[in-house]
Amino acid sequence: MRRHELTDQAWAVIGPLLAPPRMGRPVRDRRQVLNGILWKLSTGAAWRDLPERYGPWKTVYERFRRWSADGTRDRLLAHLQQHSDAIGEADRSIVCVDSTIVRAHQHAAGARKGGPGPAKPSDAPAAD
Repeated sequence: MRRHELTDQAWAVIGPLLAPPRMGRPVRDRRQVLNGILWKLSTGAAWRDLPERYGPWKTVYERFRRWSADGTRDRLLAHLQQHSDAIGEADRSIVCVDSTIVRAHQHAAGARKGGPGPAKPSDAPAAD
């Protein structure tokens, strides 16, 4: 087993949740495709740089896109979270946000420089 690939134990939990192959032309092995998706998401590489062991990059990309659109990805994640909670392996104390993808609002770059402007007449203290 390679880094970023599913273990046999993980596949036993996830595999039954994926829809069975449709009739028609031969379907790429679902575990191989899922491993390709995990590799891509873990490395951040371009789809075209997907290693050949995962099959054609277009096939892996299309399956990722389809599973995202039809809710399969969300169902897998929800099931894995429930499974992890049930066996006591979920650690919800760790949350990581990669700041390279967190964008500031477009107006955040246009703030005035040099502090606040001159005081308005209504902001001045009243003279007695």
